Amino acid sequence: MNLWQENNSADKFFKWSHSVISKQDSKLKRILEMKKRGDILLNDDYLPTKYTLEGNESLDEWPNFQLDGYGTWLWSLSEHIRISNNIKLVDEYRKSIKIVIEYLINFWNYPCFDCWQENGEKIHTSTLAAIYGGLKAINMYIQDERLERTVSLIKQYVADNCIVDERLKKCIDDDNIDGSLLWAAVPFDLFKVNDFIIENTVKEIEEKLVNNIGVHRYIGDTYYGGGEWIVLSASLGLYYCKVNQIEKAKDIIRWIEGKAKENGELGEQILEQVNDENYIKKWTSLWGDVASPVLWAHAMYLILLYYIKKYS
Repeated sequence: MNLWQENNSADKFFKWSHSVISKQDSKLKRILEMKKRGDILLNDDYLPTKYTLEGNESLDEWPNFQLDGYGTWLWSLSEHIRISNNIKLVDEYRKSIKIVIEYLINFWNYPCFDCWQENGEKIHTSTLAAIYGGLKAINMYIQDERLERTVSLIKQYVADNCIVDERLKKCIDDDNIDGSLLWAAVPFDLFKVNDFIIENTVKEIEEKLVNNIGVHRYIGDTYYGGGEWIVLSASLGLYYCKVNQIEKAKDIIRWIEGKAKENGELGEQILEQVNDENYIKKWTSLWGDVASPVLWAHAMYLILLYYIKKYS
């Protein structure tokens, strides 16, 4: 919304999320005290991953301890402040900003669920990238010396634990590739797009997770058969924009547009070249058709379209 000059629309989201996160102040204090005492923290002890539209914690049975969303929120708020040129928002949202900073500084190296709500017992590279990106971005506006120290620790941790064969790996104890590793470069800037680590990571994604144009999540994914995800395909297109391979980016955006429904909706994933067709019927019987429309699919389409226009 910011990129397309809809700053008021974006601000409505941040007003809502500020009010939601601010309510977590007492819960954060409680879990920090638990951590200090050495208590074992359970899934529901952490700050919520999901909230209702009314601003309450969601009571759905769902993995709760997931840090990438909070890192992404800090990064996106920083972008909102920068693009809208409204520095006053730092003071307006200071309470929620400080809650998220404190949360991430204290728990960034804890095992948690990844961006796919899976593998809650592991430490994930893309999650670390989101936390790094959020803390580094907000450091432009918040004077807290712990921020620079923490982003340095995260960078070193990734270098020590999340690289194999000169590329990024899914998590510290899984050498496989994952499409979400694209985010380590764009947008979170953990590594520059021309860093050989990113170049090798993208090459591995292209070889292992791209059949034609669309990008799969990871090898062996069987969720709805393991199709091609719009958000990841657009992310690869954004990377191509950043490294001046615009024609490849245009191929991806045409592919995305070709997968939209007649009413313009984009689904979560495309089931034309799946990893295992036997699982399509299984998941359809459990949850119905693939989720559509999906907000982050549409958002990434708009971001990719913006940068294609910018760099063309």
